[in-house]
Amino acid sequence: MSPHTAKSKASPAARKKARKFALQALYQWQLAGADLAQIEAEFRTDNDMSKVDLEYFHDILHGVPKELSQLDELIEPLLDRSKDELTPVELSILRLSAFEMLHRIDVPYKVVINESVELAKTFGATDGHKYVNGIIDKIAQQVRTVEVEAIGHQRKTSDAKASETKKPKILTKKKAPKISFKQSDR
Repeated sequence: MSPHTAKSKASPAARKKARKFALQALYQWQLAGADLAQIEAEFRTDNDMSKVDLEYFHDILHGVPKELSQLDELIEPLLDRSKDELTPVELSILRLSAFEMLHRIDVPYKVVINESVELAKTFGATDGHKYVNGIIDKIAQQVRTVEVEAIGHQRKTSDAKASETKKPKILTKKKAPKISFKQSDR
């Protein structure tokens, strides 16, 4: 079974930490152009990786550079500016998230979007998370079409069921029983 499609037994928290470290390592690789094995060794030595999904960290760190041209070809048409005008953090997040969308189908697309937004909020510019959200959402619609449509269909179905159950009951007026008062003779 390929690590790209196999469901890892790692917790969501371990994956989240793996993404965070992978983003930092990719940022270092992007700016310094250092050897990936050296960067990975430094991260494993300099950080507490005991609660990190190390397989996931390795997969992202080595997968993004390996698939760089494919990832950039996917990202660039969705940008409203040139790739060079993006901050290095935003570009790294977009590449990491595009990699997950394409190669980590075991991770739901909504998780990829949410995690990329959280990374952008933590490491990116003030409103960078909004931009990242929009681009990653467009990527999801392109490469995870079936999953996106299935979620959309489920949402429409549940919305329809909810609206059926929330229809107000129409109350009919019932005639109140007539109460007669007898006048007593005084």
